[in-house]
Amino acid sequence: MSRFAVALCAALLAFLPAIAPAAEGPREPYGINLEGFPYPFPVNLLPLVNDGEQLRMAYMDVAPAQPNGRTALLLHGRNFPSSYWAPVIKTLTEQGFRVVVPDQVGFGKSTKPSGELHFDTLARNTVALLDHLGIAKVDIVAHSMGGMLAVRIARAFPDRVAHLVLTAPIGLEDYRLYVPPIASEKIMETEDRLTAEGYRKQLESNYALKLSPEQVTPFIDARFNLKGSADYPRWLKSFVSSYQMIYREPVVHEIPLIGQPTLFIMGADDHNAPGRPNAPENLRAQMGQNAELAKSLAGRMRDARAEVIANAGHLVFLDASDKYDTLLKDFLSR
Repeated sequence: MSRFAVALCAALLAFLPAIAPAAEGPREPYGINLEGFPYPFPVNLLPLVNDGEQLRMAYMDVAPAQPNGRTALLLHGRNFPSSYWAPVIKTLTEQGFRVVVPDQVGFGKSTKPSGELHFDTLARNTVALLDHLGIAKVDIVAHSMGGMLAVRIARAFPDRVAHLVLTAPIGLEDYRLYVPPIASEKIMETEDRLTAEGYRKQLESNYALKLSPEQVTPFIDARFNLKGSADYPRWLKSFVSSYQMIYREPVVHEIPLIGQPTLFIMGADDHNAPGRPNAPENLRAQMGQNAELAKSLAGRMRDARAEVIANAGHLVFLDASDKYDTLLKDFLSR
């Protein structure tokens, strides 16, 4: 069995209670903070106040057997609970890293705020978590939307970041150049109509997934089992706010200014571009040329390079785990 298969099987074992109900009969409702959805390691909660609202930020803090004195901070994407990092957590702890894995406010097991989401707020929350844990500096490993947040943290708090690994990040272009502004109410209507099977097809097409249907099921459950919650409208509002955050707060203009050593790890087949369906048809093909965008941006940065893995999509760290892990370990050992 390949190393990828072993790692992914280990990660999916944690999800088995969530997979079983989806195959038969009605879904067992989760809470909007994913109560009932298992994570691979114990989850802690940090109290926070954002815009006067009392919130809690969920996080996993995983210790290595043989510490190397360094900490890796993993930042998740928009459509995924932080539990999907399980194989990467294993890789990094085996290398001696302490691994801190938060769910950003508005996502996963963290509180869904009533107000808008902003990258600056999420950056401050993340640094507050590091302060709470007594961690002065981290190596950031980020995926998708987490890559946009990583850029904001690296720019706003440069002394807290040693290295950046941007894994299939979005935000490598300014989506406002292609997509007109869309009212949140319209997005909410569209998202609320989406079915589980429609969402599966959306993930497969938007993310060029190489995973089996069974491997994708936990992501479907994490999204749709919470529709039975009485607080589902609150979750939906927060989820739509995260789209508006991505659209309204581009980071591509800041990426060339990053001074920390940076590695982009891209899937060659990843052409994800948030908002593409809302763009004029003649512009859609120009969006999401992510591997080429990463190469271009790396060439404008002080200390950066882009690696593109063939036959991999948006979930490149699962699609091609052996190649991904080799690049990750080599870069962080610099």
